[in-house]
Amino acid sequence: MATSKSTSTYNRQNWEDAEFPILCQTCLGDNPYIRMTKDKYGKECKICSRPFTVFRWCPGARMRFKKTEVCQTCSRLKNVCQTCLLDLEYGLPIQVRDAALRIKDDLPRSEVNKEYYIQNMDREGGKLDPTSATGAVGKSQAASDLLMKLARTSPYYKRNRPHICSFWVKGECKRGEECPYRHEKPTDPDDPLADQNIKDRYYGTNDPVADKLMRRADSMPKLEPPEDRSITTLYIGNLGEKLGEKELRDHFYQYGEIRAITVVSRQQCAFVQFTQRQPAEIAAERTFNKLILGGRRLTIKWGRSQGRQGGEGGEQGDGEDMLEPVPGLPGTLPPPPTDMRNNFFNLAAPAAAAAAAAAASSSDGMMQPMMIPPPPMVPMGRPPPGIVPPGPPPLMRPPPVAAAGATTPFYFPQVMRPPPGVRPPHPPPMFPPGTAPMYPRSVTNPAPLAPPGTGTIHYPSQDPSRMGTAQLGSKD
Repeated sequence: MATSKSTSTYNRQNWEDAEFPILCQTCLGDNPYIRMTKDKYGKECKICSRPFTVFRWCPGARMRFKKTEVCQTCSRLKNVCQTCLLDLEYGLPIQVRDAALRIKDDLPRSEVNKEYYIQNMDREGGKLDPTSATGAVGKSQAASDLLMKLARTSPYYKRNRPHICSFWVKGECKRGEECPYRHEKPTDPDDPLADQNIKDRYYGTNDPVADKLMRRADSMPKLEPPEDRSITTLYIGNLGEKLGEKELRDHFYQYGEIRAITVVSRQQCAFVQFTQRQPAEIAAERTFNKLILGGRRLTIKWGRSQGRQGGEGGEQGDGEDMLEPVPGLPGTLPPPPTDMRNNFFNLAAPAAAAAAAAAASSSDGMMQPMMIPPPPMVPMGRPPPGIVPPGPPPLMRPPPVAAAGATTPFYFPQVMRPPPGVRPPHPPPMFPPGTAPMYPRSVTNPAPLAPPGTGTIHYPSQDPSRMGTAQLGSKD
C-alpha cells in the first residue's frame, strides 16, 4: 500500500471515505436484507492505488462473500460496479460498451499522470450528482443498437456462486456437504475465459468475455423485410399481463402513423399496423431484439399477408404456400372410385347389382328369390254380382340367408301396376256423407239409385231412423 510518508504518493486528503458502495443488482444478490461490514481505508484501489473504504457482504444463501475492489472515483469514471467492473446500465464489459458507443479511453497508465488525472476528476465529480457518471461515459448520451441487443435484462446470480474446492479436485476434501466451496469439475485451463484480470477489464483491452460477446453479436440473426410491399404490420410478442395498447402506441407512434393496434391478451401478443411501409421498416430495424418495455424484452417479427392467409386463388393453387406434412400423422386418404363418388348410401347401381346377382347365382348355385307377379287391378267399389273378390296376394318366399362375406341384393317393395295395354278406369266421384245427388226412381225399385260402384254409406250418428225422420215409402 502506497501510504508511507516517505513516498511521493502520500496524500491523505485523497483517501476515500464512503458510506455505501456503488454496486450492480447481481452483486447485491436476491436477498433485500443483507449485512455489510465496513472497513475504513481497508485496502488500496486496484486501479489508482489509493486507500478506500472496503465493504464486504454475502449476497445470499450458498453464495460466496464479495467485497469492493476499486474506489468510487474509478467506478464513476467508467460507470461500472465496484466489484464485478461491469457496466451499471447494460451489464456488459467496458470493452463492448466503449466499442458500441465509440468512446475513446484516455485514462493515463503511468503512476504520476494517473494520480494527477484521478485527482482532477475527483474534484469535478464532487460538483456533480454522486449517482451520475463522469468523464467520457457521462458525456455520451446516444444509445446503441448493439448494446440493446446484448444487454442483460435480469440479474445473473450464477456469478455469485462459490469457487471450486481445490481439495475436492485432488480427492482430499473431507468436509462433504458442509464444504462452502463447489464440488464440480473445473473448467479447461486452456479456455480463454479462465484467464481474466481486473485491469484488462477496466481498461477494455484483451478481455475474453468481451471478445465472446462481440462474436455473438456478429452471429445474431437480422430481421429481413418481406418482399410483399403491402405488408405494414409488425408482430409484438412476450407482452405479459401489464403491457397493453396504450404502452405500445406510446412507443411505436414515434416511427410513423399507426393505422390500428390489435392486442391478443390470451396469447400475450399484439399486431401494430402502420399506414405506410417505410415507417414499419424503421420500427422493425430499431426494435428487433432490443425493445424493452415494462422490464420485458419484446419479440419483434413481420406480420403475414392477408391475401396469403385466407386466399384461395392462384397462389395456393400453384403450390407455393403448401405446408409441410406433420411427422407422425397419417397421410391423406385416396379419392373414392368414379362410380362411388355420388353414391352416399353405398348402394350398387342396377346394372352392377344384376351382374353381381348373376355372378353369385352361377358361382355359388344358391337359389335366388322369385318375384311373383301381382294380379290385375280391380276397379274401386263393390264387385259385380256373381264375382268373388280376389284374396290377398300370396306371400313372397323369404330370401335365403347369404353365406358369410356374400352381398345380399337390396329389394324394393312391390308396386301394384295394371297389366300392359289395360287402362285403369277412373274412380267414381266421392261425396261427403248425406250429400250424394238423388237419382230418379224406377218402377221396380222405388228407392233412389246411387251412382254405379258407389254404395249408400250410413254412419251411426247420421241414421235417419235414430234422428226421428219418416222413412221414404212408409205406409203411414
